[in-house]
Amino acid sequence: MTKYIPRHAEETILKLTGLFPAVAIVGPRQVGKTSLAKAIAARLPKPVQYLDLEDPDDLIKLSNPRLFLDPLADHTVILDEVQKLPTLFPALRGIIDHNREPGRFILLGSASPDLIRDASESLAGRIAYHELAPFTFKEVSDIVDFQTHWYRGGFPDALLAPSDEAVQLWRKNFINTYLERDLPLLGLRADPIVTGKLWRMIAHLSSQLLNMEALAGSLGITGVTVRRYLDFLEAAYLIRRLQPYSANLKKRLVKTPKIYLRDTGILHQLLGVQSFYDLSGHPGLGASWENYMIEQIAALLPDWAEMFFYRTQDGTEADLVITRGGAPEILLEIKYSTAPRPGKGFHIAKTDLATRRNVIVCPVEKGFPLAEDVEVMSYRELAGLF
Repeated sequence: MTKYIPRHAEETILKLTGLFPAVAIVGPRQVGKTSLAKAIAARLPKPVQYLDLEDPDDLIKLSNPRLFLDPLADHTVILDEVQKLPTLFPALRGIIDHNREPGRFILLGSASPDLIRDASESLAGRIAYHELAPFTFKEVSDIVDFQTHWYRGGFPDALLAPSDEAVQLWRKNFINTYLERDLPLLGLRADPIVTGKLWRMIAHLSSQLLNMEALAGSLGITGVTVRRYLDFLEAAYLIRRLQPYSANLKKRLVKTPKIYLRDTGILHQLLGVQSFYDLSGHPGLGASWENYMIEQIAALLPDWAEMFFYRTQDGTEADLVITRGGAPEILLEIKYSTAPRPGKGFHIAKTDLATRRNVIVCPVEKGFPLAEDVEVMSYRELAGLF
């Protein structure tokens, strides 16, 4: 069994359990939701009842939810893999409304609320959601170096595997399980071979503009079908579509999103990269670094912040724009270099957006000022953005 590593999300989720009758921890499979919930359970003021809805014995207990759950009104009930039983949510609403106390339920799910529509509709106003991403480097920096984390990714079993060979075996099985079982269970009716090809193609397009029609043509399916498949992959926390920042600027902005994988370990598996040494010489090195930093920053975003990229049709571009209330606040360029120099496009974007802070994120150990209004930031210092 993998040793539990404390998550930064613990305090946030504990706070939510004191405010809401139900708290949902969502994220991809094998990311550590169950371990996190059990660690939190030890700190809750109520006794805890845990049910795994993938266990037939536990699932049958909920054939009549009120009969089983009503006597547990003084407990916190943890329901794992709730996407297996979407019909449960209307029953939970009635149970909560009968005794609306905080901390009654903790729901764990491997799909977004949009994909489990009954959750968002039935429990509106009664539930808080928290997304658990794979381990950030900040969470494991005292266990592994950043190269290991970057190459292996943040899934616990991959990150802590005894060898790169074991890493590849775990990741291969993770991908196959999603394609052959999990995505179909979530409602994606598609040939796993086709979705597997799409996932691999996305890996090769990581950090680039998404060309829907090119993907459709390569797969022999329609653009509408590709969009539907991408919606499922995104709702299962496997990919990220980063939207372009738009404002009333005179220059025409590119409206196509950029695409990323949510975990660089899975990215490297799909690219056939078998070690950090291989990654160092891979043509996708720069794109992988950008993907890695985007996900690290996304996991640190405060509630006020939103992420976009910036690119105009005349070539002005920046990797990341972080906004506050819709207004550009921080401009970021991501470079795999210890001696970075911002390009002309970065300076133009800085002027266009009038950002308060302008940052180049690099694999250096400590940041430093590069110009009066531009700073270099270490991958170790990302929390200092906010």
